[in-house]
Amino acid sequence: MSEAPEVNPTPAKTPEAHPLDAVTGGAFSAETSGDRAARLRDWLATSPAHDVLQEVFKEMNARDKGAARVVRERLDELRRAKDQDAIAVEWVAKAQALLAQPALNLADAAAWQRDAAKAGAPLSREPLAGFKAQLAERIKAAEDLQHRVQVQKEAAVLLSQRIEVLSTKSWKDAAAVQEALSADVARWQEQAQALTEDAAWPSLDARLAQQLTSSRDQLRVVWDAFVSALAVTQAAADNAEAALPPVPVWADEIRVGRGLPAELAADAPAAKPAKGDAPVKAAAVVLQAAQVLQPLVGTEEDKTAAIAGLRAALRQHGRALDAEVIQQMDALLVQAGDARGWKPQAVDAEREALIAKAKGLVDRPEGQTLGGRKVQETLRQLREQWKLLDQGAVPNHGLWKQFDEACNTAYKLVEGWLDKLRTESAQHKASRTTLIEELRAWGQSVKDSKDWKGMARSLRQFSERWREGGHVGEKLYAELQQQWRQAINEAEAPLQQAQKDSLQRRQAMIEEAQALGAAPALQIAAIKALQQRWQAEAQEVPVDRRQEQKLWDAFRKPLDEAFSRKPAERGERGSRAVNLESLSAHDRAVLEASQQLEAANAEGDAQKIRAALTALEEALRAAPAAEAAQPAAAAAPAAPVATDRPVKAVRGDDRPGMRKEAPAAAAGGRKPGPRQDRGDRGDRGDRFERPARGPRLGDAAFRAQREAQEHAQSALRKLTAQAHGEALTQLMEAWSKRDAALVPPAQELGKLSNASRNSWHAAVGAAAKGEAAESLLRLEMAADVPTPADQLSARRALQLQLLTNRKATDPRTTWEQDVAAVLAAERSDSAAQRLQSALKALLRGSK
Repeated sequence: MSEAPEVNPTPAKTPEAHPLDAVTGGAFSAETSGDRAARLRDWLATSPAHDVLQEVFKEMNARDKGAARVVRERLDELRRAKDQDAIAVEWVAKAQALLAQPALNLADAAAWQRDAAKAGAPLSREPLAGFKAQLAERIKAAEDLQHRVQVQKEAAVLLSQRIEVLSTKSWKDAAAVQEALSADVARWQEQAQALTEDAAWPSLDARLAQQLTSSRDQLRVVWDAFVSALAVTQAAADNAEAALPPVPVWADEIRVGRGLPAELAADAPAAKPAKGDAPVKAAAVVLQAAQVLQPLVGTEEDKTAAIAGLRAALRQHGRALDAEVIQQMDALLVQAGDARGWKPQAVDAEREALIAKAKGLVDRPEGQTLGGRKVQETLRQLREQWKLLDQGAVPNHGLWKQFDEACNTAYKLVEGWLDKLRTESAQHKASRTTLIEELRAWGQSVKDSKDWKGMARSLRQFSERWREGGHVGEKLYAELQQQWRQAINEAEAPLQQAQKDSLQRRQAMIEEAQALGAAPALQIAAIKALQQRWQAEAQEVPVDRRQEQKLWDAFRKPLDEAFSRKPAERGERGSRAVNLESLSAHDRAVLEASQQLEAANAEGDAQKIRAALTALEEALRAAPAAEAAQPAAAAAPAAPVATDRPVKAVRGDDRPGMRKEAPAAAAGGRKPGPRQDRGDRGDRGDRFERPARGPRLGDAAFRAQREAQEHAQSALRKLTAQAHGEALTQLMEAWSKRDAALVPPAQELGKLSNASRNSWHAAVGAAAKGEAAESLLRLEMAADVPTPADQLSARRALQLQLLTNRKATDPRTTWEQDVAAVLAAERSDSAAQRLQSALKALLRGSK
């Protein structure tokens, strides 16, 4: 057999790498779609060129559409940015054209931002953001100037009215206010001129500019005529031959002053009857409606329809009627029971008043602007009143147009307020929703906690934040309130259960207290243990303050009653002991001295109190003569019988190196050894000898002397404080009068050295010099009293200086010198009050 030929194995082909694999950081050779997308994101961070992006997207989209999405998003972003850049160039050119115009068209400027946003221009990026801000500033300046021009125009009308009203009064009244009126007119002219010189004047509406010019010219004409007429009037008043002024009222006043009769007509001329066919037809319609109503006057029949028909005819044809017919119709309506009647002139006056009120909502003094809600309610009321007037009289379309414009102008305030309210409501809703979620998360985090006081404090803080969450609508608030109550109930459920268990435990302790209080014997140890349990329970689990106070009162009442019975019983026993004649001479002496001390306390004389207190102390130390003369042969008390008891414990010497002693001998014996013979114990001069005390007092005498001494010490403290205050007042008076003779002695001021008192004496007697600000601060620091609010920064600076300077002296050691420095300076009420406040604490401590 021939051997088979040897076949060489063919090597496996390695797949060729994609040409763009190296460019994209291995994105095409990655095994998974997530790895390809991650490598593409890293590659996109290097900001590759646009043509490379398109090529990579084309190749990757054919292999993996999910990984190619990141490249497609970058291409879309670049395309949008390119489009926006092209749009931005267009709107930048438009903005530059608007700003280059000397007279800015407000409508075009406002439309630029609106149309640019609709076109997709990037207004938040430069350069459009800058142009947007410039246009907004120009618009704001033009609108502000427009408002100022309108206000100035109205001011001119008011000035003209003031001048015209003066022509109906005495010329002397006009002459009295001429100077003030002249200043107002000049000021108005200056303000009008300043408006024309404003940078935004070219952008102002031509109609408003013309109105301001007309107002200026009209005011000038009115003022010149007023000044000229007043000059002629003054000349006519001074010279009887001079011509009368052109003002009828002033001329009549001059004529009466010259002794001539007045020529003004007493009554106004009668109204001319209406002419033409239209008034005749209108009168016929109205009279026909009146004929329907007139037979019903004075009857019980229903006149509502007839009154409504007559009012409808008057509303349609009332302006064509003369005054006589209108008056007759008004009387007929009143007789028929319609209290409103028909007074078109009065209705127009009321309409003008409503117009003035509507304008007054906007044109208000600075600081008196009404809120949005108030303006909204007022506008609603004004419109309702206008409707009522239209129902009862002929409509006046001219006045209605003025009223509607005024209301629309005022409603802009309401719109701004509503926008602000909606924004705030959205913010408050978001904050309240966030608070609810925060409360729920907190409830889950403390679900297993036992810190009940911390939980109660946190829940109280959550409730306060909810109350301060801001205003939202009623419907929205009801919805949020339901969610809040659910969340708060879930969060405080563990605390409520703990409080319920705590109340049960406290009720059990109250029952225990009642049992202890009713017991015949007072068990102090059990009561203390029960009180400690109550305090521990109260500190661990908090409950409502009122409920806790009620429980505490119920717990304390039986114990207080038990403790109050003990002193009463003891007092009864003491009173019985006092009534007995078995008191010793010593007890009687102490009782008498105690009674004398109480009498001295009642008088309030410090010298008598000290004398009585000394007498009581001597009575306590003195032994009665009968007890001192006790026979020497009196039987001595029997010695105690020694008993053998086992030693329970012996305290040894546990110091290092010391040997433990043997157990002590039985009671009554002595430990054997050299220490048993202690020699003569009679002379122990090295030991402290306790002073001899008087005989033991009985219960009544002991209580009487103790209460008398306590009352005496309290009375002496009050008297000392009173004397201290009088001495301090005397010192302040000496400083005020600069009279050194009024400075009190050192003994009355406290334990004050003579040297310090002499320095105070010299400071008061000398002329005022120097500053006392720093000395007062040092005194307040030494006395630890508050400093006035305006001096707190200076006190902090001085404290910092004393802390950083090692050689600085402590104010507590130099306060006497600081007092002398203050007394040497000029006195003021504030300085005297601060010095007196500091000395109250310092001198009290030196007593």
